[in-house]
Amino acid sequence: MSHAEAVPATEMLPSAPSGRPANEKPLRWFEVSLVLSISLGNSLFNSLVILSHGLSAAPRISTPRVLLGMLSEATSLALLGYVLRRRGRRFSDIGLRWSARDIGVGAIVLVISYVFYVAGSYAIFFPHYWLVGTRVMGPTAKEIFGHPPIAFLPFSLLNGFSEELIVRAYLMTEIFELTGSNAFAVFFSVLVQFSYHLYYGWWTAGAVSLVFLVYSLYFARWHRALPIIFAHEVFDLWALVRLW
Repeated sequence: MSHAEAVPATEMLPSAPSGRPANEKPLRWFEVSLVLSISLGNSLFNSLVILSHGLSAAPRISTPRVLLGMLSEATSLALLGYVLRRRGRRFSDIGLRWSARDIGVGAIVLVISYVFYVAGSYAIFFPHYWLVGTRVMGPTAKEIFGHPPIAFLPFSLLNGFSEELIVRAYLMTEIFELTGSNAFAVFFSVLVQFSYHLYYGWWTAGAVSLVFLVYSLYFARWHRALPIIFAHEVFDLWALVRLW
């Protein structure tokens, strides 16, 4: 089949290898929990601490800390690769296929996700202003990250790649195969990402989650990871340029 033909996710998702024992489902749930806890546990913890105690609890962004973050991202990808290999799969089996066309599709996904983000922000913030009489006040990216070092550039690229592979491609593929529900796969993926972006506050994290919703809906329909990786990384790079 050519790359030009779009195939729904329900047809693209690979079937489980034959000969697997029926009781492997609990093991797969354990693997999902293991991958998520190791790759996202620290981010979730920091997010909840900042949400509870304010920006004073935010870790200081420095070059050594950024390099440590890159090591953590690489370790998470290595763990994901091992988990997939253990079940006779590759990254291509969870949607990572290389195609120049996917870059163009990614640009479209980027524009749509940004429109959702802007529209959602107004939809969330205006009712708050109308009901309470004040603008939603949450920490800004500048207040959280300050002026990040140059090492933040390769970290941003690696982070977008790792995040979309783990929280979108791997997690949604596993949830769909384990539950048979695309809707739950979309919901759970967005919920996980929402949870470790709570350092922005409840309202802003909700607005940012609309971007994740677009990515998840795209992946649920087409099961291709490269377009959303491209969209995520461009979004992050644009945010990084604004910080600089």
